Amino acid sequence: MSTLAAAPAPQAGSARITSWRLLVNNRLATAGLVLLGTILLLTALAPILPLPDPNATAPADRLKPVLTAGHLLGTDQLGRDILSRLLWGTRVSVAVGFAATFIAAGIGSAIGIVAGYAGGRIDNAMMRGIDMLMAFPYILLALAIVAALGPGLMNALYAIALVNIPFFARNVRGVTLGYAHREFVDAARLSGKGHLSIILTEVLPNVMPVIVITMSTTAGWMILETAGLSFLGLGAQPPQADLGSMLGEGRAQLFTAPHVSIVPGVMIFLIVISLNVLGDGIRDVLDPRLRSGALARPGPVTEVARDRTAPASTADDAVLVIEKLETGFRQGGEFIPAVRGVSLHVKAGECLGLIGESGSGKSVTALSVMGLVASPPGVIRNGAVYVGNEDVLSMPETRLIAKRGSRVAYVFQDPLTTLHPMVAIGRQVEESIAAHQAISAADCRKKAIELLEKVGIPDARARSVHYPHQLSGGQRQRVGIAMALANDPEIIIADEPTTALDVTVQARILELLRVLQRERGMALLFITHDFGIVSEFCDRVAVMKDGEIVETGETRQVLADPQHAYTKRLIACVPELGTGARFLDRVATLFAEDKKEVA
Repeated sequence: MSTLAAAPAPQAGSARITSWRLLVNNRLATAGLVLLGTILLLTALAPILPLPDPNATAPADRLKPVLTAGHLLGTDQLGRDILSRLLWGTRVSVAVGFAATFIAAGIGSAIGIVAGYAGGRIDNAMMRGIDMLMAFPYILLALAIVAALGPGLMNALYAIALVNIPFFARNVRGVTLGYAHREFVDAARLSGKGHLSIILTEVLPNVMPVIVITMSTTAGWMILETAGLSFLGLGAQPPQADLGSMLGEGRAQLFTAPHVSIVPGVMIFLIVISLNVLGDGIRDVLDPRLRSGALARPGPVTEVARDRTAPASTADDAVLVIEKLETGFRQGGEFIPAVRGVSLHVKAGECLGLIGESGSGKSVTALSVMGLVASPPGVIRNGAVYVGNEDVLSMPETRLIAKRGSRVAYVFQDPLTTLHPMVAIGRQVEESIAAHQAISAADCRKKAIELLEKVGIPDARARSVHYPHQLSGGQRQRVGIAMALANDPEIIIADEPTTALDVTVQARILELLRVLQRERGMALLFITHDFGIVSEFCDRVAVMKDGEIVETGETRQVLADPQHAYTKRLIACVPELGTGARFLDRVATLFAEDKKEVA
């Protein structure tokens, strides 16, 4: 039984999850959708419902309480039916609020896209105009506009739309700036597209989710602001009703007949809260990172299912044993497996190569060892990971975190993303040491310099104050290796550490890893997609395809006599000197055979 954060294992499945299902899976968003849909349906049916005239007065029936015969929600101070006025008034408030939202979104987004795309003086001029609008409190500015134009519902609409234009312009401009100089936009320019065409076909589709999300989350505030102006007598004028004017008219009877003001107030609350929670759900559906859980705050360890099956270790002489590991990701209410039934073992001083194409599950397997798969959405559903004789997946959270870097260390693929951009490299190595060793600052500094020298950083003392962006790719990878070695781990997991490097630097990094491994007797799990590296570097190899291990064995034996068709194709893809066009013919033949098998 795992002591890590756990949850029931969801049902397995591979069906594609639609946006509608994602929205429905969000309970708050679904509640908001149902509530808003009910309100809009009732207001749409208002003309055909058996309701009294909302403007017909009946002084003899004034201030009737709720549930009075013929008046479900009572009557107001003029004897008018509150239910009828509520539905007709909601129609007006929703129509004005949505219209103001579309106007503000259209004008503000256009300003933001043009300013962000054009940059320079155009951007400066447009944004200074937006800044002038933002210099005034938006409610006071709306009041001033209505006062200048005169009271009325349309003038209130214009005022609310105008004061919200800066909000859309600022948001959209910020997003557009991030796309204006991206490679795909530059490629569109080089292809001969005009500015308008680039904006419509390249920039707008990427910015549109932000616009929709902003609209969905601000429509409620637009309705609330419109109601506020009507409450002050600057919006809907008698006898026309909207929610704000009904609330304003009922405040005089707040103590004698509170239902006159409470009913429209509750309706405003329901509309705004339903739009807000629905907007949050729409945001999650439109943003694929939020949909997958990538932007959620991950837990300190990977979630482990409560009913996980933990088989015993089958290799007592190994320092790292993975037994029947099954790790996957939640999408909506379904579990999508990334690795299934993976079993591996690595002995002390041994290098095991884990090879496979991109997406085969190599990195997920490696991250599962120390519970580093982000949760949500990742979850380990079955299997066990033994470091020594201890099941990592059963360790308490604090103990597992303590093992990271001390017994098991990682060297990741891209050091520029794993190193802190604002901290000097020497300081980062010191932090790796201090996290697990109680030594003085001076000794920590000395050891960090020694590690940087060990991994081949020239003039390590002077370079230790440099930042990652001041180093080459190979030097950054050496810093990553120094951090991995900081606490003399028993196991190092190197996740494609040479993929982003040129051939010369790649060879140096591989040689460095091999020398350090032999000197310290460490176990090394080396992840790659290149059989050429495996043949020169690894003692044994495990071949991975579609989340499963399809072949394992001594490197020489697998290279000489591969048993699985996928292994044969991987080996065939390693170029050989002197083969020339025959190499391409051989690869084409193997992949043609693969297509026939699939068919």
